[in-house]
Amino acid sequence: MLQPFDLPENIVLLITDESASPADFLLHRILYPPAKEQRQPRCLVFSSLPNISRWKALAAKSNAQIVKGSSEPIIFVDMLSEVHSQTDETAGADFRNLLDIASTNLSQLHENSPLTVIVDELSLLSWLGISPSEIARFCRALRAVCLKSKANLIIRHHIVTPGEPDDLFRRIFQLCSYHLDDKPLASGKSGSVSGEVALHSGPNAPLKGTRVFSRSSALQYRLTETGVIFFERGTSSGVL
Repeated sequence: MLQPFDLPENIVLLITDESASPADFLLHRILYPPAKEQRQPRCLVFSSLPNISRWKALAAKSNAQIVKGSSEPIIFVDMLSEVHSQTDETAGADFRNLLDIASTNLSQLHENSPLTVIVDELSLLSWLGISPSEIARFCRALRAVCLKSKANLIIRHHIVTPGEPDDLFRRIFQLCSYHLDDKPLASGKSGSVSGEVALHSGPNAPLKGTRVFSRSSALQYRLTETGVIFFERGTSSGVL
């Protein structure tokens, strides 16, 4: 699902990032796998970003198209239009609408292709005043919908204060199979290294899991005009 991490299917993957190391490139790799992969992914994207310009830019790199509410391989849903003017008392109803959208679209996507639901990103919902408990309940319910359709659930959450996980992170972490943590280099910016990613097992990791990378053995990466190159610390050769 996400090379080079060799993750299994039908999981909940929590991706966290920081301002100095945004994880857009990881979402890019999930949405548009390398051409050598034969199966066409079918993806439903719930985004809380103000517009879809960033997603269109990602799509353009792979000659793909994102449309709103159609049977195309990648379907975009604007979460802000559903919840941004609501209070906690009514946010639950809005989230139920999103769950209906997920259930309907996943049932229509091709059964023989891998299914993925991406939620990007939760911190904006929190900043709008929706409580962490309400957001976490939505994610739990969305996970149930994904389980029914055997779909992967990918959740991106932005860490505002590095080293200080917030309450929403702690709640969402309890749902995840794996946690992919994207951070900048502790030593500061480097021309040859854009950042590093660690992969941790979550509370719901499969018994027969995949190889994880602790922070001390995190993979480093370099962003290029054509994609991303991963490599082990102290090497300059990409692993992909």
